Amino acid sequence: MKKLLRSIGIILPFMATTAYAQIPNAGFENWTTVGSYEVPTGWGTMNNTTATYSMFTATKATPGSPGNSYMKLTSKTINGSVVPGIAVSGMLDTIAKEGMSGVPYTTRSATFSGKWQHMSFGSSPGSVSVLLSRWNPMMNMRDTVAHGMQMLSGMVMSWGAFSINMMYMDSLNAPDSCMIVLRASGSAPANNDYLWVDNLAFTGTVAVYTPPVTTGLHDAHKAGQQIKFNIFPNPSKEQVTINFSEPISNDVSVQITDVTGKLVQQFEAGAAVAGTNTMTVKTHDLVKGIYTIVVKSNKATGSSKLVVD
Repeated sequence: MKKLLRSIGIILPFMATTAYAQIPNAGFENWTTVGSYEVPTGWGTMNNTTATYSMFTATKATPGSPGNSYMKLTSKTINGSVVPGIAVSGMLDTIAKEGMSGVPYTTRSATFSGKWQHMSFGSSPGSVSVLLSRWNPMMNMRDTVAHGMQMLSGMVMSWGAFSINMMYMDSLNAPDSCMIVLRASGSAPANNDYLWVDNLAFTGTVAVYTPPVTTGLHDAHKAGQQIKFNIFPNPSKEQVTINFSEPISNDVSVQITDVTGKLVQQFEAGAAVAGTNTMTVKTHDLVKGIYTIVVKSNKATGSSKLVVD
């Protein structure tokens, strides 16, 4: 199989050395036989649902880059509709065509990389996305630690390298799970869209952040203090109210991301005053699910989970 400190008052973005972390079957050398077909060991695909038609959206191909084999994801017209080529490190919901769960993973990795070839035959290209998360027993849900995504823009007709920087939402904790989602097509798959992948790897580490001990609110804010805020109601249907405190006057923005890290809403909330502030965020346009709300000012940031039902 291919291979895939904390500091008082400062964030160390990347450590000097490169650390390789485990991804199941990262080089797609191992395949499991299921009846008359194969699936990449450790990965969820649509093959078990399309096997009825003797067609498969995830197939083994040779030679790898490097190695003996790689994985080909191809969106195919089956029984009158296009089934997208999807693979998930973990479990795939073949009905919703979304990742259900990932694999155990505890490293705050800096980048996700690999080799690929791809082409889109329609207007909805695929993507490579990564979600590092951590179980929150108090909220009985998963918190996003970091995420990364890259769309399959243009075409890559021979093996090319890709590298995706991980964006960290949680500066204090390590993840306990990793979910990688590889898609040959987007929301409107076209026949024969494809994504070939090989030699996946995580590299580098991002250190946790330890807030400094300070004597003044202004000093703490300059050093990167997190914005603390409350959301209610949560779960929400139509809108939520956010209460937060700022030690000094600052312009504030709000971002909302889904469980894959995709940005679904963003707006400028305007100037916040020193002290307690309140804002309202509309949620009626969001589909049911779990989201992350991020509140940012010039000098600080904070995040919290939101459930839309």
